[in-house]
Amino acid sequence: MRPTVIDGVAVSTVDSVGTEFAFGHVVVEGGRIAAVGPGQAPRPSGPHTWVDGSGCLVTPGLVNTHHHLYQWATRGLAQDLPLFQWLTALYPVWRGLDAESTHGAASAGLARLATTGCTTAADHHYVFPREGGDQFGALVSAGRRIGLRLHAVRGSMDRGRSRGGLPPDDLVEETDAALAATEEAIDTHHDPSPDALVRVAVGPCSPFSVSRELMVGAAELARAKGVRLHTHLAETTDEQHRCRAEYGCTPTEYAERLGWLGADVWLAHTVHLSPEEVERLGATGTGSAHCPTSNGRLGTGIAPVRELLDAGAAVGLGVDGAASNESGGLVEELHQALLQARQRGGPEALGVRQALWLATMGGARCLGRQDEIGSIEPGKLADLAVWRLDGLDHAGVDDPVAALVLGPRPRLKLLLVGGRTVVDDGELRTASATELARELRTAAARLKATAERRGGIT
Repeated sequence: MRPTVIDGVAVSTVDSVGTEFAFGHVVVEGGRIAAVGPGQAPRPSGPHTWVDGSGCLVTPGLVNTHHHLYQWATRGLAQDLPLFQWLTALYPVWRGLDAESTHGAASAGLARLATTGCTTAADHHYVFPREGGDQFGALVSAGRRIGLRLHAVRGSMDRGRSRGGLPPDDLVEETDAALAATEEAIDTHHDPSPDALVRVAVGPCSPFSVSRELMVGAAELARAKGVRLHTHLAETTDEQHRCRAEYGCTPTEYAERLGWLGADVWLAHTVHLSPEEVERLGATGTGSAHCPTSNGRLGTGIAPVRELLDAGAAVGLGVDGAASNESGGLVEELHQALLQARQRGGPEALGVRQALWLATMGGARCLGRQDEIGSIEPGKLADLAVWRLDGLDHAGVDDPVAALVLGPRPRLKLLLVGGRTVVDDGELRTASATELARELRTAAARLKATAERRGGIT
């Protein structure tokens, strides 16, 4: 792979001191960042790729800390329902997932993420229909196809309606079978190397669809295997009421009782936290995947991002599943996170550079990869997004980070993952967009037709 020189570009490194250059360069060699600095770059003596960065901003590649890629095939449904009713409306549709549909939906979703600046995506896959084939393998192969780094979270549910859960009984697994399948996913797909494209995490779905035994067993398995833990937590007031009724405590208190707070854990949403629980997440090093658009779509509330940051918690951004965020893009979440934080805490609650930090270093911390990705520093992986800011949409905004966060979504000039080109001039280069759209339409039509035959669709 030839060295790449990105020259004459504004640089926001997102390093520990917030280093920025109004006119600078980044040099990539061997899949890693070789140099970053002000002014023009010295040209390598041998063959290399030179990128004219004039009118552009280069940032670290964005990190998506929470998603459900299979949901790309069920966008636009259950449009006006709160979370619990939304889930019960959609579970019968997701029951029809097969490996082909999941691969098509995941490929399309990852392509959308790539074209919106994402280089690393965590996907929480917890639906395993009994005739659904190799769901997890389909997800992993989609990640390799599009070329993003994938943190594939092997989810699980073992608590169906007959046991007081929300999913249909035929969509949940037996506890031991779920743990065995999770261990197999780790053994088959997890790559612990620093430049890994695929890592596996353990992710029981949520306290209201998973038994105590599965939560505890999953934590023990993850720690025995040296992988990370992920689940939904404290997303809605309904969840708060349900946990108090069943366990006599809040979801966060329940998670802590079961060993689910710690530096190897990141939680999705964490909207409804008491001040004491915010401090516990910070003190234990537990991460939070903030999903502002999805929370707005489902009306679940606004997460206490400012408070979590002040407590020292790792906070990243998540797109969440496309059935609750039909846009499916990551760069938009910077804007939404800033707006929601300010709605909650006023105009000083979150700045534009803090929003960028959430999407880069904050996300890297959630995934335990802060030494590998999340900032532009020599030796780190060359996961980079180069944004065009020289058109009408951003004209006159002198601060390029403000233009990125506050302005319209910019077009990507270039997206590199480990120095390899994934997006060039706004277009995905690793797969055909036409083919991806066709596969997605086929998957969506198949799921909806199956659901209608089984009794309707919302």
